[in-house]
Amino acid sequence: MRPAMLFPMFLKLSARPCLVVGAGTIAESKIASLLEAGGRVRVVALEATAQVRSWAQSNSIDWHQRPFQADDLEGMFLVVAATSSAELHERIFEEATRRGVLCNIVDVPPLCDFYYPAVVQRGALQIAISTAGKSPALAQRLRKHLEEQFGLEYEEWLAQLGEVRDKLQSSKLDPAERKRLLHENASEEAFETFRRNRRQSKRSG
Repeated sequence: MRPAMLFPMFLKLSARPCLVVGAGTIAESKIASLLEAGGRVRVVALEATAQVRSWAQSNSIDWHQRPFQADDLEGMFLVVAATSSAELHERIFEEATRRGVLCNIVDVPPLCDFYYPAVVQRGALQIAISTAGKSPALAQRLRKHLEEQFGLEYEEWLAQLGEVRDKLQSSKLDPAERKRLLHENASEEAFETFRRNRRQSKRSG
């Protein structure tokens, strides 16, 4: 029987409680991504990097400087663990599963309900790549390739597309015509026109 496929989705983490067990360099990067997504982050760890300490001092995170306790999972939406203890990781995963809390044990695919994808981000545009934990190296290589394909100008172009979409959605156009214009504005030809105009504007400026 083939294993079930991963379900791809983008989560809104704003104000959701997230637990991170560990506060070393790897955990620091996970904390940063959760904060960027607006999560309410609690960290449980005896020691922490300078950056994690800084976040705690500015009240960006809630740092509990002690060992993990099962009750730390109470009310959490998800938990990420990055420590040096395989035994602790097993315990966290089992307890999270029992409580219905999504769990990611960093670099241990069998103990993960979700994976961190390799991400290309250009403003509101996000392209996520996952190999289901089989080859993070391949995901990183594909990310670099896509970063070259989708340059920084996509952020500005997408912002313009959003403005155009808002105007068209509030217009009284026929739905079929509205759809045609939306696709026309998002076409490769439209992007090339945008890029040419952008270059000319920079040269004249």
